[in-house]
Amino acid sequence: MNVVCLDLEGVLVPEIWIDFAKAAGIPELERTTRDEPDYDKLMAYRLDILRQHGLGLTEIQKVIATIDPMPGARAFLDELRELTQVIIISDTFSQFAKPLMEKLGWPTIFCNELVVDEATGEITGWQMRCPETKLTTVRALHDAGFDTIASGDSYNDVGMILDSKAGFFFRTTDALRAEHPDVPAYTEYAELLEAIKAAL
Repeated sequence: MNVVCLDLEGVLVPEIWIDFAKAAGIPELERTTRDEPDYDKLMAYRLDILRQHGLGLTEIQKVIATIDPMPGARAFLDELRELTQVIIISDTFSQFAKPLMEKLGWPTIFCNELVVDEATGEITGWQMRCPETKLTTVRALHDAGFDTIASGDSYNDVGMILDSKAGFFFRTTDALRAEHPDVPAYTEYAELLEAIKAAL
């Protein structure tokens, strides 16, 4: 029995923080897990910048409301879900993900939670589901009797890609391709779909 595990940002939707950085005019917020492997370090950096600029959850959600899935993502996901079970495993947050899940047809997503001051809207912290969320999740699926096939684009996807029976990069960086030359890398949904079908 197979479960396909997909990253969200960079695979199905644009990078939320990059879109917000551009909308807010804060290029420092364009840093993502493609650039920084340490997620806690990256989030602390992001929240510090938000505090400096007096920005909170409301401002980010306004930008997210304008974000659409990447062209072809919904059709790719729909076809894939006809073939097998699919879980989106993302280090994003439930407060960010909901409008994007609606546009993708409400797929299952495992993600994290922001800690928000309800009075001010300030993001004061974040709560990860578990350590190494993506790798831990695919290993739990293996323990539950599933084989996993995984795809993502960033450093935080490498663990689940390497631990799955088949794994693929999608629209990743040259640096990650160079670091993991044995992982097939694709840039088009049709290519990734064929690779997943072959692995199934």
